Amino acid sequence: MALADLSSVLKIFGESPVNPEEQQRLYGEVLMMVLARAASSDTNVHADEIEMIQGIVERETGEKITAADIRIAARPELYESVPLRKYLKTVRRKMRPEDCLKVVNALADVIRSDTAISVLEVDFLNRVSDSLRVTPAELMGIHA
Repeated sequence: MALADLSSVLKIFGESPVNPEEQQRLYGEVLMMVLARAASSDTNVHADEIEMIQGIVERETGEKITAADIRIAARPELYESVPLRKYLKTVRRKMRPEDCLKVVNALADVIRSDTAISVLEVDFLNRVSDSLRVTPAELMGIHA
């Protein structure tokens, strides 16, 4: 599965500019990475969460992913050398603000799909939102 290899995210640490096609691919990979990590942010991974992630990724990127793809993107060893927050803070500079907002909104949808929301999931949402610099007002759709 192409999104699960996260090649655009890993390449972004270079300083080269991102063209619109690369930007769309980056958005898809960040979306996949964040949602996959959300599924493993608590100990309660439900089938509903997996199905929600699959639906969101397909809707946003046009790519169908499997539960195995989600598990691959959630691998803890991907985040051992550089934590997810650092990845997000770095890629945020190359992403469109509206894509950052869509990632956080999709994350909230996945968290809400669980039967119970844990403190760990809320903390994860807050950390992702902070890393992508998405404000509470933006999440609520309030713009000046």
